[in-house]
Amino acid sequence: MNRPAGRTPGRRLRRGVLALTTALSLGLLAACGGSDSSSDTGAANSGKGNGGSFPVTMKNAWGTTEVKKKPVKVATLSDGDTSIALALGVVPVISPDVEDGAKLPAYKQRALDKLGVGKLKTYDDTDGTAYEDIAAEAPDVILGVNTWEMDKDYDKLTPIAPVVTFTDKKQADTMTWQERLETAARALGLEAAAKKVIAATDKVTADAAAAHPEFKGKSYTYAVVHPEQISFMSYAEQDPGVFEQLGLTKTDKAKNYAPDRNGVSLENIDQLDADVLLVSYPFGDRGVLSPEELEKNKLFRSLEAVKNGHFVVVPWENMLASALAYPDALSAPWVVEELTPLLAKAAAGA
Repeated sequence: MNRPAGRTPGRRLRRGVLALTTALSLGLLAACGGSDSSSDTGAANSGKGNGGSFPVTMKNAWGTTEVKKKPVKVATLSDGDTSIALALGVVPVISPDVEDGAKLPAYKQRALDKLGVGKLKTYDDTDGTAYEDIAAEAPDVILGVNTWEMDKDYDKLTPIAPVVTFTDKKQADTMTWQERLETAARALGLEAAAKKVIAATDKVTADAAAAHPEFKGKSYTYAVVHPEQISFMSYAEQDPGVFEQLGLTKTDKAKNYAPDRNGVSLENIDQLDADVLLVSYPFGDRGVLSPEELEKNKLFRSLEAVKNGHFVVVPWENMLASALAYPDALSAPWVVEELTPLLAKAAAGA
């Protein structure tokens, strides 16, 4: 599915509530679906390098990147890029400190444990990319397929090391997590590993769908309570994502909403009704309505999904809501694991 179009200045992916502000506003179901345009990406990245041979030449929106030999030291520019490296079994020599000292999401901690890494070396990206910190690690390559600041960063990073990024600036918003993984894997000579990661995630999703045939054909709505509005996230233009891979379908009301037209007023809250209704409160009591206020609202309580117990809250404390907003090679299977029991509960009803 497409990436969210919004940005959070300075800090990159998954900067807690701040990172959710724009992402959840414009694309919470992003990039969960399979890749259907990887052939375009591959065509743009022509040249040597198939099967892990080097040098690899890759065109990008700012020029051409040449990776002369298989990289050993890899630097990353976003949490998504770090996840890509970890999913491929590569521990970055330096990455942005997106967690602010908070407890790591379970999927990332699991990857670090598997790789025998206690803690990643990070740089403070509060004010943007720390070029000097990256240069000090003398990386062989810099991964930036999940960053939205390449316009500003590219010319400053290329003197440090080859930069792996998008072939077109629009891809900052449109590449699936699979395509981002495959692009990075090509530069790292790890294309076979990337295929295994994608296949493993596909299997987790297929197994979950098979284990829950009750999901098939049920309509769903996913809404997020923001400080300024309740947002209808499962709008018609959203590509099929994890919900639909598990068998659910969008409601007929989805056609009324789009990335730039997704606000739902309280008087129109019936628009949220579906066989399964999921709501997230990433801002807690700072949302336009607190969880208690919304769930006591008479119109909300009148929804068939709510009356019949087909309503469930998607937690943000464990980073599930954030991982739905920013799916990547590391979080995608974990999202399925965490989301499936919530959907089962909502499908079963009270």
